Amino acid sequence: MQDIKKHIFVVDDDKMFATMLADHLEEQGHYAVTTFGTGEECLERLGENPDVIILDYYLDSNVPGAKNGLEILQAIHKNAPDQKVIMLSAQEHYGVALQTIASGAVQYVIKDLQAFKEIDSILAEI
Repeated sequence: MQDIKKHIFVVDDDKMFATMLADHLEEQGHYAVTTFGTGEECLERLGENPDVIILDYYLDSNVPGAKNGLEILQAIHKNAPDQKVIMLSAQEHYGVALQTIASGAVQYVIKDLQAFKEIDSILAEI
């Protein structure tokens, strides 16, 4: 029997970080990862029903009309209320973490040296 991989969306405007995270997850052999540079791209493909979305809190605010991570999180849960989202950010503010959890994120991970290990732990429990 073939092992079924979990499909994960990684949404981050930092292309290098998104690629490193996707490579890290795919190397484990349990995940198929699709990366997006904007939240709007993710929303367009939400119908693919990923198992988990890893979403950056600060998406590129220099793009006119682009939504930030919190707005994308809210749009995801409006369209797919049961969708599991892990919010990812360099922000270490307690209030930001609480706001994302209150908006439906299953967990908030700070982008630091421990981020990949923390994401691994969260994914193992989902």
